[in-house]
Amino acid sequence: MRNVLLAAVASAAMMLPVVGQAAEKLVLYTSQPNQDAQTTVDAFKAAYPDVEVEWVRDGTTKLMAKLRAEIAAGDPRPDVLLIADTVTLEGMKGEGLLQAYKSPEASAYEAALYDADGYYYSTKLITTGIVYNTGVEKAPKSWADLADPAMKNQVVMPSPLYSGAALIHLSTLTENKELGWDYYQALAANEARAQGGNGGVFKAVASGEKPYGVVVDFLAIRGKAEGSPVNFVFPTEGVTYVTEPVAIMKDAKNVDAAHKFVDFVLSSKGQELVLDMGYVPARGDMALPEGFPARSAIKLMDFNPAVALEQAEANKKKFADIFGAE
Repeated sequence: MRNVLLAAVASAAMMLPVVGQAAEKLVLYTSQPNQDAQTTVDAFKAAYPDVEVEWVRDGTTKLMAKLRAEIAAGDPRPDVLLIADTVTLEGMKGEGLLQAYKSPEASAYEAALYDADGYYYSTKLITTGIVYNTGVEKAPKSWADLADPAMKNQVVMPSPLYSGAALIHLSTLTENKELGWDYYQALAANEARAQGGNGGVFKAVASGEKPYGVVVDFLAIRGKAEGSPVNFVFPTEGVTYVTEPVAIMKDAKNVDAAHKFVDFVLSSKGQELVLDMGYVPARGDMALPEGFPARSAIKLMDFNPAVALEQAEANKKKFADIFGAE
């Protein structure tokens, strides 16, 4: 009888959680800036203290190279991806590398901001518009204005051969019936400079080297708040955008924790973090950061991630041919 009792006690003890040990684990791969990633993880852990989070941060290109190597070795480590753009995740969806999850938070989002089957969800809006130096005589209002001969040799923009946001911008504008490839031909004829990334564009405009530029919103709006002589325009045709989507890996080992993370970053509490970081929350019922117009004033141009993925290499080649870039 004593032995039976001891065995029962030992069995019960084995089922008890070890003090200080998390009941669940989550592995996150993210391309968020380090501080943003730490803030996101800390807030999630505060909401779910029983989930231990291991996270890896790098640029999307390097992060995907790491993940591809893991997949090739048969050991993909992340449960969740939180990376720069939907085009990358659209490709992974097509390869069968993601799993669908219908988050209850999706009802607060525009349909264009998440995959209809639940394979990925946008978490923020980083739009691309026009920045101009306040010393100019004429403030642009539309994308078409940058192709005006009066702005010859005065426009700078990031290269889609370098910037992922610029490649999405290229796909969006060339698929637009009113702009198309003719617009890029006109920019090239107007001697618009296309090189590097968004940071270089902002510096060129803020310094007065070039009066007009194509840039992501937060660089210009934050720069203006910090005293740079610039203004930012949301063009009349609309803005292009990247959305830092979240997705769950097909081979996720911690699916329940992954569901919790997706729901958290899409929730009002998770989207408050996005707002505090100075970005536009993707969730439709949230306020916008200081310096931004009302959400209703920001028109999103039509964008199809599947088309952008399919045409990415052809678009880069055609752009290089038009602008003489390598």
